[in-house]
Amino acid sequence: MHTTNKQKIINDPVYGFITIPDALIFDVIEHPYFQRLRRILQLGLTHYTYPSAQHTRFQHALGAMHLMGLAVSVLRLKGIEITDEEARGLNLAILLHDIGHGPFSHTLELAIVRDLTHEDLSKLFLAELNRQFGGKLGMAYAIFNDTYPKKFLHQLVSSQLDMDRLDYLARDSFFTGVAEGVISYDRIIKMLTVCDDELVVEGKGIYSIEKFLISRRLMYWQVYLHKTVIAADQLLVNLLKRAKYLGEKGEALFATPAFDVFLRNNPSRHDFETDCNWLDLFAQLDDFDVFTSVKVWSNHPDQILSDLCNRLVNRRLFRVEMQTKAFDPEYIGMLKQKVILQYGLAPDETGYYFTCDKVENKAYNPSHERIMIKGKSNELIDISEASEQLNNAVMPTTLSKYLLCYPKEIS
Repeated sequence: MHTTNKQKIINDPVYGFITIPDALIFDVIEHPYFQRLRRILQLGLTHYTYPSAQHTRFQHALGAMHLMGLAVSVLRLKGIEITDEEARGLNLAILLHDIGHGPFSHTLELAIVRDLTHEDLSKLFLAELNRQFGGKLGMAYAIFNDTYPKKFLHQLVSSQLDMDRLDYLARDSFFTGVAEGVISYDRIIKMLTVCDDELVVEGKGIYSIEKFLISRRLMYWQVYLHKTVIAADQLLVNLLKRAKYLGEKGEALFATPAFDVFLRNNPSRHDFETDCNWLDLFAQLDDFDVFTSVKVWSNHPDQILSDLCNRLVNRRLFRVEMQTKAFDPEYIGMLKQKVILQYGLAPDETGYYFTCDKVENKAYNPSHERIMIKGKSNELIDISEASEQLNNAVMPTTLSKYLLCYPKEIS
């Protein structure tokens, strides 16, 4: 049934009421490409650690659009010219910034499609939606790709202080219950301004930016790179590798039609860019395709696949050891040998049960879209130099941790 009332409001637990700005944006939200985001969890398997973290990419996209509306209003009040067409382009660009995410978001990125990131896929989806809507998303596409003359508009969509980051920190901390991630998103937005076509922060907003960067670093260790989250993610990645290996060999595997195609093929960037059928097939994939298959595969005759799937379904996760220095090679070799003997694995099968890796946490990177603070004399200073709390020696530092992931039974 066609509806003519497109002035909708949505009740959001983080911000209250979110208003859909106009009819075009409503129609884009109603499109199957976007509705698919309802079926993709924002934080993948993080709910194995934080049970309430079951919010979706759909909610996040709407929240980021809401913050974009607030930012546009603030900048306009400060005399920054943003036309109605540009405002709509910003809303559409931020609304669609994550539309290229596949099942379980970052966990399976590059696992289903080998050389396309979710940003690459988002561009392809945006281009296709622009075609379907008769070119009405052209402004959004230009802003998203940073080809529009006003560069600060792209920074609102993608930078180290964009509406995406502000929403996911606020939303993820809300749904995980991790108070360390709480940020003053409203204060930060009110402190935004533009100098020489660059998005900057007024000097009196520096403390809110410091808190934002600290919160981001803490959320990475406490949520995104939590040991149990890594353990669950690793199981999912490994079992999918096994399924793809079996599928490419032609073995029988239960799967939805679209998922079956990706299990038995390895489409490349070139395939997606030259054949729109691949994009439509990808648009049919979501968390439900994968996890339904995982449940069925838990009874598959392949011992490795069935065991990994049973572990994930019943939350019998691998052990994860993390430390700040590299693990002793002898210790790694001893664990690997135990894994091989315990499960009767061939050497090329060890990777399904043993992972040695490194994770990195960098709250701020001054070489990429810097956060600039506007001083009292209108000079612009990088936050890593302007901050009293986080000096240049600390702020840009990348913190690394080494990890080992293996079944608890062999420890």
